[in-house]
Amino acid sequence: MSTTTSEHSATAERSQSDRSAPERPERKEPTYLFTEKYVADKSETARRFIETRARLNANVDKANNFLVKRFYNIDHNAYLEGTLPAKTKELMGLVASACLRCDDCIFYHAIQAYRLGVTRSEQEESLTVALVVGGSIVVPHLRRAYELLEEMYG
Repeated sequence: MSTTTSEHSATAERSQSDRSAPERPERKEPTYLFTEKYVADKSETARRFIETRARLNANVDKANNFLVKRFYNIDHNAYLEGTLPAKTKELMGLVASACLRCDDCIFYHAIQAYRLGVTRSEQEESLTVALVVGGSIVVPHLRRAYELLEEMYG
């Protein structure tokens, strides 16, 4: 028995819709357990980082650069709650930052992870992954990250 072109089209459409990507959960702002001020009061390293970052960001904002604003928007949206929880994304950011040897980035993601309720053990395990992936060149950055974790978690 032969089939018509329209039957093939209908079958192809049903087959295509069956394979469509599952619906993604709504992206939303994460719920922080702690404010930046709380973290800054707890950790001198975090306080210096948060203050310096705010001052430097103000200089960037003054430039009113459309492309920088677009990048900041992408960055912000990447870390929203979604299919992956914000905690997981911050730990991924921490690992990538350590592998890239960016202390500012390491501090940022460690602080954000802390604010979201990530445990010290989870952060330390993530840094171990970074060490394995990045190699011994990560060690100096690991030392500074552990100093920050000690100040935040005690």
